[in-house]
Amino acid sequence: MKLEQTLEEQYEERGNDHVGSSSTDTPMREDAFVLSDEEKIERIQKSVREIMLTLGLDLDDDSLKGTPKRVAKMYVQEIFGGLHPDRKPKSSTFDNKYKYGEMLVEKNIVVYSTCEHHLLPIVGRAHIAYISNGTVVGLSKMNRVVDYFAKRPQVQERLNIQIVKELQKVLGTEDVACVIDAKHLCVNSRGIRDIESSTVTAEYGGKFKDEGVRREFLDYINLDTEF
Repeated sequence: MKLEQTLEEQYEERGNDHVGSSSTDTPMREDAFVLSDEEKIERIQKSVREIMLTLGLDLDDDSLKGTPKRVAKMYVQEIFGGLHPDRKPKSSTFDNKYKYGEMLVEKNIVVYSTCEHHLLPIVGRAHIAYISNGTVVGLSKMNRVVDYFAKRPQVQERLNIQIVKELQKVLGTEDVACVIDAKHLCVNSRGIRDIESSTVTAEYGGKFKDEGVRREFLDYINLDTEF
């Protein structure tokens, strides 16, 4: 008879299968921003140092002695910088004075994120489209929205949803879509170690739920736009 799994084993299995949480919001504690960035860096630095010592590394070596602080600063200021709401990009909108009524597609936006199950990189491309209902947003703002939500521990499905929800709010329309195609290094470099596979996820809002509109968006993505 199979023994009942411990909670730890269930969580490990869940992480290996890359099952995300049910919430579309990044799981955060209420006291997430009580500490300053400097205080967080100090705490993380100590923890990384302890991990490295536990692994048997010599932190007196010139190559390793600065690693704990470098990792701490990278976590707080760079790869997890999107956790702090103060870093959310301000998305200025403009009246659609030229009455452009077709979809606008911004494709091949670079995605650098981190898998929340193993804290390994997710690297890929995002493709975003929207249909204006009278408001447009600067092109670079879409890239910035992707970058902001990518800079946190993530699951790809949640990243898709967060990008679409934010742009729907900014643009005042449900007609927003996002497709992400990315490689997960927790799959490519550990576990099954399949270096060829990638993960594709999509979130379609408003008119993009219509098959014809969705197909038009996907056709735009597949256009050869190499210069």
